[in-house]
Amino acid sequence: MLSVVIPTLNAGATLAATLSSLPAGLAGEVIVSDGGSTDDTVTLAERHGARVVLGDKGRGQQLARGAAVAKGDWLLFLHADTWLGHGAAEIARTFMAEPGNAWRAAAFRFKLDEDDWRARLLEAGVAVRTRRLKLPYGDQGLLISRALYDAVGGFKPMPLMEDVDLVRRLKGRLCVLPADAITSAARYRRDGYGRRVAHNLSCLALYGLGIAPARFQKWYEK
Repeated sequence: MLSVVIPTLNAGATLAATLSSLPAGLAGEVIVSDGGSTDDTVTLAERHGARVVLGDKGRGQQLARGAAVAKGDWLLFLHADTWLGHGAAEIARTFMAEPGNAWRAAAFRFKLDEDDWRARLLEAGVAVRTRRLKLPYGDQGLLISRALYDAVGGFKPMPLMEDVDLVRRLKGRLCVLPADAITSAARYRRDGYGRRVAHNLSCLALYGLGIAPARFQKWYEK
């Protein structure tokens, strides 16, 4: 069985599309781990049949909280503004059916939902980062067996960089599936592509220098 875990915080604008993108029969259960939304996120989740788990905000601990109650042999972690592209479900099923993949994890190709040259340029850059550094981010989804997730210690209660932290602990046991995880470009339109990319790279650099994410969390959120 596959359990889908989605962390949310005031995600009402995008959550419905994410939940609707999950093909019938793919997931045995969908868990929305909410961090205190004040909009209609929880109502939307329940309307779509998801199990809602409530607790403190912080994506790392929200993901861990959702995984802790999941019953599936496989886990698929998705952001609330990311949905599966055409053919992704069947490719995921094929990956899970291969016994040897119980000790591997998978992410999807990064794609934005905008017809803009800057979006295509960013997608190309993410593809290079993923291929060269073996470093997909959370907006590419993460498909992982429960056995491997538990073996590497799962998500840590980190406010940021929880995806980078877990991928590093996988130590190369991760591949990119030939299907898209499509993410809303709203943040890039709001902040500007260059500014948003520079912001994300700055956070990665700070984390790489050994600075705890809690120390630059407020700067990131601002």
